Amino acid sequence: MPKSITFKANSIIYFQGDQSERIFILKSGRVLLKTLDIDTGKEVNEVINTGEFFGVKSALGRYIRDETCMALTDTEVLAFSVAEFEQLVLSNTRIIMKMLKVFSNQLRRIHHKVEKLLNKSDAETDPETGLFKVGDYYFNNRQFHQAAFALNRYLTYYPQGQYASQATLRLQESERYLSKTGGSGTAAKPAAAPVGMPGMGAPKPSGGTGGAKQFYEAVGLISQEKYQDALNILNEIITGNTDPENLAKAEFEIGRCLTHLKKHDEAIRHFTGLIQKYPKHPDIKEALFLIGKAYEGKGDKPWAKNFYEKVMSMCQEDEPTAIRARKALQAISGGMG
Repeated sequence: MPKSITFKANSIIYFQGDQSERIFILKSGRVLLKTLDIDTGKEVNEVINTGEFFGVKSALGRYIRDETCMALTDTEVLAFSVAEFEQLVLSNTRIIMKMLKVFSNQLRRIHHKVEKLLNKSDAETDPETGLFKVGDYYFNNRQFHQAAFALNRYLTYYPQGQYASQATLRLQESERYLSKTGGSGTAAKPAAAPVGMPGMGAPKPSGGTGGAKQFYEAVGLISQEKYQDALNILNEIITGNTDPENLAKAEFEIGRCLTHLKKHDEAIRHFTGLIQKYPKHPDIKEALFLIGKAYEGKGDKPWAKNFYEKVMSMCQEDEPTAIRARKALQAISGGMG
């Protein structure tokens, strides 16, 4: 049975980032939902009135709350478990219609944000914000594999960035969802980028270059497994851009695309050149792992084994790249005789 809960004025019902499967219907009083608009950085407030429900999206999707909920006045709510709420909805057509209206409005807002993201000029969106928005968009649409990839890219290149805490929460939640559903997400929060590589580890000022915008567009395509389309954009960055940061990032992602496209010899040559050119690249261990995957794809298991062992020797045991290298090594070892 749903529980009736009372809150005093100005008390917090839940915080952004909380994990909960409770859904609420406002019985009396007024409730405020507070979020930050990532376009402007300004606080966005939405007032919930009597008879309306809130906390539905995160509870049904089983991911973290994306807003803070506060009682504006003395308030009474009905708190439902997911199962209780589903039972209520199935027996009440009016609630179904209200849910459809709410979610339709949310989808329109998302569509508007995506349009703005795709059409903004570089002068309006700096590369750090643009890359975060890619991951945030996928997260809000429950495309957790794509979100994990994009957010991992953000935290690799902007570990101390202005959205780092939000990206970390979203990445952790995406990985939890993927682990529960058997997804193949491999992203994890990386350590701070090594010192000494031009531009790495520090957000760039607003303004950016064409290469910066192209880069996070390519990341979006890679997260959708559109590797050839991403490769075309990344090659444009290499031929038309001189920013060391964008070049280094693009060159790594080119190697990733070549690996997924099964262009194994090209991938090996590309990553070998990348490691020589950027010995302190923040993705150096991932590059070595992907070289191993390319050798494995060629059927050269002894060389693949060498690279997987090299990756494991460079990583902590519980690092995602080490775990993947260990699994890959175990898989090929059984067939080496």
